[in-house]
Amino acid sequence: MENRFIVPQFIDAEDKIWGPITVRQFVIVLVGALFIFISYKLSDFGLFLLETIIILALVVLFAFYRVNGAPFHLFALNIVQTFKKPPLRVWLKQYIELKEEELKEEEEDELPPKKTFLPSKKLSELSLIIDTGGVYKGEAEANKINNLDYNIKDEK
Repeated sequence: MENRFIVPQFIDAEDKIWGPITVRQFVIVLVGALFIFISYKLSDFGLFLLETIIILALVVLFAFYRVNGAPFHLFALNIVQTFKKPPLRVWLKQYIELKEEELKEEEEDELPPKKTFLPSKKLSELSLIIDTGGVYKGEAEANKINNLDYNIKDEK
């Protein structure tokens, strides 16, 4: 049989554009270089060096560092989402006060009907009918067929 559909493989692997550098890493490095350039134009040399070290550390962290195989930006996003959720979840159950008379009336009115159960012989017969796909018709049908085969009259 000929394969009609191509199933994509390695969908979690990012596209490489230059050596081991992916598109995401390249864009992060470009944005970091832009911030370094802006800091060069707007500050003196001492402040520029301090800002460059901080920006380079953040660029390397977000572009190349992985936590448990996932990029750092996903890890940082998960941390932010965790801190936004409440640390303790409490279920506030509210009680509704009803008069005892109303409760008794409701209990009397809403009694479920008693269930009738089939005997185990009948259940086993039904399961046999289902298991055979309807080939076996049940004892009543089998008795009718046997009576017709042997010319026995029903005494009912």
